[in-house]
Amino acid sequence: MYELTILLDENNKIPLYEQIYEHIRDEIRQGKIAAGTKVPSTRLLAEHLGVSRSTTQLAYDQLTAEGYLESRPCKGYFAAGVEGLCEIRTKEAVRPVETQEESPYRYDFSPSGIDPDGFPSSIWKKLTREVLVGENDTLFAHGDSQGELGLREAVCDYLYSARGVHCRAEQILIGAGSEYLLMLLSQMIDGKPVIAMENPTYRQAYRVFRGLEHRVMPVPMDEHGIEIQRLNASGASLVYVMPSHQFPTGKIMPLKRRMELLAWAKERSGRYIIEDDYDSEFRYRGKPIPALQGYDRGDHVIYIGTFSRSIAPGIRVSFLVLPESLLARYREKCKFYATTVSRIDQEILTRFIRGGYYERHLNRMKGVYRAKHDLLMELLKPFQKRFVIRGENAGIHVLLEEKTVKRSGGFAEEDQLIRQAAEKGVKVYSLQNYYVSGRTERSTILLGFARMSGEEIREAVKLLAEAWEIELENK
Repeated sequence: MYELTILLDENNKIPLYEQIYEHIRDEIRQGKIAAGTKVPSTRLLAEHLGVSRSTTQLAYDQLTAEGYLESRPCKGYFAAGVEGLCEIRTKEAVRPVETQEESPYRYDFSPSGIDPDGFPSSIWKKLTREVLVGENDTLFAHGDSQGELGLREAVCDYLYSARGVHCRAEQILIGAGSEYLLMLLSQMIDGKPVIAMENPTYRQAYRVFRGLEHRVMPVPMDEHGIEIQRLNASGASLVYVMPSHQFPTGKIMPLKRRMELLAWAKERSGRYIIEDDYDSEFRYRGKPIPALQGYDRGDHVIYIGTFSRSIAPGIRVSFLVLPESLLARYREKCKFYATTVSRIDQEILTRFIRGGYYERHLNRMKGVYRAKHDLLMELLKPFQKRFVIRGENAGIHVLLEEKTVKRSGGFAEEDQLIRQAAEKGVKVYSLQNYYVSGRTERSTILLGFARMSGEEIREAVKLLAEAWEIELENK
C-alpha cells in the first residue's frame, strides 16, 4: 500500500478535500503512484490526516469520477493506469477509454434512479410525433431565456394545485437540471454569501455551491429538521433545505419549525431560503405535505423542483420559482443566458402536463412505488431486532439505523455492514457519505428500492439477512 503524506493547510481558501484530491491526482500524473498501487482507505487516510472521513471520501469520489482511482469492491481503492494521458494531445486520447464491466453486485439498493419500466414511453413517443410533424417552425428558433411561456404556465398551475405554491409564470425559470439553476441563482445574489445546509445533505448541491466559491456551513439537524439556533450562529444569509422530505434522512419538517425558519429569513434583509422539493410527489401515507413556499408572506423562499425523479433523470428539466424581489436581479444579471432546454422538449412536456398524462403517470408510479415500499417494509420486520427503520412512507429509500451506539461512532460498523452485504452480492449505501462534516452516532444504511423489481427486493433482503445474521420468519 502506498503511504500518503499530505501537508494540509487549514488556512487555505481551497477546501481540504480539494487539497487531498489535487495531491493524489498530481502524484498519479507524475508516476509517483504507479498504476495498480493500492492507496489507503478513506477511513485510514482520515485518521492519518486528522480530518473527517467525509472529507477524504469527497476527494476519493472526485478522483474516481475523473478516472485517477478505481474502486474495487471488498478490496479498496487503486491507482488507475493514466500515466500517458498528459503526454498525448489528440482529442481522442485525452478521454479515458470507457469499458463496459459487469457489475460485481447481483442487487443494488441505489437510492437514486427510477423504476426501469416507469418511463411513459408510448405517450412520450406519441407527443413527440405530434410536435415534430406539426407546422410550428418557431420551435427550431431561439426561445424565451426563462423557458417557454406555455410550459411555465403549466408548471405554475401544477405547483399551485399539487404543492400549494403561489407564483406567477413570470417567476419561473426552466433549466436543464437543478445544478444549472443553482449556478444561475448564485449570479443573482450579491457577493458570495455564506450558505447553510442541513447536515447530512444532498451532496451534489453542496459541490455546486463549493464550486461557485461559496462558503458552505453544515448545520446539524434534530428530529424536526435543521436546528434554528445553530443556523443563527452560522452567519449564513442563505439556507438550503428539503422540508417536505429531507434527503437522505427522510425527515419531514413540522409546521412549527417551518415557521421558525421563515422567521429567521425575515429577521434580516437579504436572507433567503432555498427550498428543494425534489420528490414531493411520492408520499404513501396521509395527506401531501404543502411546500414551505406556500406559507411565505415575506418573499423569502426560492423554490426549486425537477421532473427527473417523477418522470426520468434523462428528461433533464428542472424549474426555479424566484421571489418577486429577485426578478429584477435575474433580468439584470442573467436574462442574456439562453435556455438550456430545447423548445421541442419543452413543448412535449407542456402537452404531457396539459393533456392530463402527467397526473395519470404520477398516480400510476405512486402505486408502483407504494407496492415496492410496502413489500420492503414487510420483509424488513425481522431486521427491527437490530435496526430502527426510518424515512418510511415517503420517497424511494428507507434507512436502517443500528440500535446500539458503537465506540467508533458508526464508521467501522457501517464499513463492516457494507462489506458483509457486498460479499453476498448486494450493494447498500452508507449515510456517512452524505455528511459534509462530522459523523453519524449510529451505523446507518440506505436502501433504495425504485430500480428493483419485487422479486429482486425479496432475494436481496434474504441475502442481507444472511450477511448480517438476521433470522427471517418462516412463511
